[in-house]
Amino acid sequence: MKKSTMKAVVCPRYGAPEVLLIKEVDKPIPRSDEVCIKVHATAVTASDIYIRGSQLPIRTLIPMRIFIGVTKPRKSIIGLVLSGEIVAIGKEINRFQPGDQVYGITGFGLGAYAEFKCMKETDSTFGCLSLKPANITHEESTYIAYGGLLALQSIEKSNIEKGQKVLIYGASGTSGTIAVQLAKHLGAEVTGVCSTTNLELVKSLGADKVIDYTDKNSANLVERYDLVLDAVGKAKSSTLKNMCKNALSPLGKYISIDDDRLENSSKRLVKLKELTESGYIKPILDKIYPLENIIEAHEYVGKGHKKGGVAITILHT
Repeated sequence: MKKSTMKAVVCPRYGAPEVLLIKEVDKPIPRSDEVCIKVHATAVTASDIYIRGSQLPIRTLIPMRIFIGVTKPRKSIIGLVLSGEIVAIGKEINRFQPGDQVYGITGFGLGAYAEFKCMKETDSTFGCLSLKPANITHEESTYIAYGGLLALQSIEKSNIEKGQKVLIYGASGTSGTIAVQLAKHLGAEVTGVCSTTNLELVKSLGADKVIDYTDKNSANLVERYDLVLDAVGKAKSSTLKNMCKNALSPLGKYISIDDDRLENSSKRLVKLKELTESGYIKPILDKIYPLENIIEAHEYVGKGHKKGGVAITILHT
């Protein structure tokens, strides 16, 4: 019997965006403990850029290469984020049924840059799934899944209390835009740090104050904070960032989104779903590309200036 095929983006080796190829590959068949998802949208995240280019920070390069692949990606189909519809389930599946609209991340399983993806319904290093927010699109859901999990993990770790002063460095990125909204929802006084072009965006998300990191006088606006959340990661540093890091109240905390490995938590996906459906989180997408323009999307995200998320639409014929 001839196998069914699907369209997917393949990364046969580490390198520039041009290494990505669109090919016909075998369509996956779900095992007894898996669901098969018809992927309607994926995303290009900073993690995808690092994986494709093998440009991971030195401290994580060797351990990550062990999981991802030493000389080339062990999983030739990369991609960490997806949103779509369940079309088939294994006999052991309890949480989902065909027709469910879901979103999530694929963890070390990767494989989101494809028309179909099989995943377990339970949380593991190979991802997590939840029903998607009903009031937003599949493309917008990819933003909530990736940026939301990063931001919520850090926000929960910080134990923000109402009235506390919170500074979010990198407030216009995928996780930063959600962190601003989460901190405001918890009653914090939020200061967002971003570039000139993103000041109004960050204000619109609820930030009480904004600091333009391109302004040479920005250091004068730094106060004392109960929490400084680094939403760009430790690989990016600046004089202002170091100043913010040290601008803590006596019991203040500094947390970076890459302090810990991202936890694949379906419970957090459910919480993000509820917050989105209640209007506390609104999705921010910079650009949406068709799958055929995946190289262009990687080039754009690789420049490091996106606002919110960048999604990829997968059309099924």
